Amino acid sequence: MLWLAIVLFIALAMAVLRGGRLTNLGDIELRYWWLLLVALGLQVATAWLPDTSWAEGLGLAMVLISYVLLMGLVLLNRRSPGMWLAGLGVLMNFTVIAINGGMPVLAEAAEVASGFTISAPDLSGTYKHVLLDSSSHLTAFADVIPLRIGGVGQVISLGDVFLAVGLGRFLEFELRRPRRYFKRGAHAQPGSASKT
Repeated sequence: MLWLAIVLFIALAMAVLRGGRLTNLGDIELRYWWLLLVALGLQVATAWLPDTSWAEGLGLAMVLISYVLLMGLVLLNRRSPGMWLAGLGVLMNFTVIAINGGMPVLAEAAEVASGFTISAPDLSGTYKHVLLDSSSHLTAFADVIPLRIGGVGQVISLGDVFLAVGLGRFLEFELRRPRRYFKRGAHAQPGSASKT
């Protein structure tokens, strides 16, 4: 997602301008970070499901489980700045997808984002998105915000915005946080300075 990458780049730039260090990227403390990889893997794996009726239910279940894992990751790291905002975005997206059987996408927003006149967005091969229509619920939280950046169009939701801002805040905090170079409880060997 290009727009998310841009938000995170802005967070990096702000952190550096405010005294943060890029070297802190290697020391980011995110407990159970592997849950993020599993969640992303589940969503990516839906692309390899066959185009059958039973795969539709499985694909939706995989997407919902990925959001549950992301909410777990947020809860486990809830004390970090920005995590509650990111968690709110994840919860909003999960709720809309669960209620509608997929994230509703506004056709007009997809047209604006694509830059072309289209009758309806092509949602074939995706188990995460459905077309927004009169039967859709919680449409204010659906994919209704068109973005076009550098010729690349995308439609995002309010939950996506909260998620991006929360992750940006977390990243900015981590880069500006003073680092402890010695772990708490580590035992040091006395040196020559300890001799009197």
